[in-house]
Amino acid sequence: MKKLLNPETSMGAVPVVMVSCGDEKESNITTIAWTGILNSEPPLVYVSIRPTRKSYHIIKEKKEFVMNIPDENLVWETDFCGTKSGKEIDKFKEANLTKEKCENVSAPAIKECPIQLECKLTEIKHLGSHDMFIAEVVGIRCEEKYLDEKGKIDYTKTNLLTYGGQSYFSQNKEVGKRGICLNTSNEK
Repeated sequence: MKKLLNPETSMGAVPVVMVSCGDEKESNITTIAWTGILNSEPPLVYVSIRPTRKSYHIIKEKKEFVMNIPDENLVWETDFCGTKSGKEIDKFKEANLTKEKCENVSAPAIKECPIQLECKLTEIKHLGSHDMFIAEVVGIRCEEKYLDEKGKIDYTKTNLLTYGGQSYFSQNKEVGKRGICLNTSNEK
């Protein structure tokens, strides 16, 4: 039997990213769990940010950011950058994170994150409590140890963080491949 609950943002564990923005002079990091993929061609992603956040205004002005995808080794830093305000502290310094120069955007990446998506803002949609920043992925950076023999990201090696129900989880176990339902032997 299922119990009817009040509406809320509950979908199970979702991706979590550390969004870095700004430039060498002024930068910030904000942790976002309201994020995802919107389109394949061109590759579009989104992050939803409250207008009260420092990163909101930096991204709106600079029109670019980096989605840094943390692994389980960065759970403390991920939580720190989502809990502390960049209006009061330098999150790169206080979380002991390293700025890394990107090829396609002026925003710094977070060196300690194994995967980074360089993004250019295409649109902002007001949704209510958050505004959705839609961006085109103009470059992806990934540590070589997480690539397979074809040069694609092997997510079973990454132990990336996800977030749900006020907790962080590590995601790396493959339980099936796309097209598994097309198996002609009808095996599950």
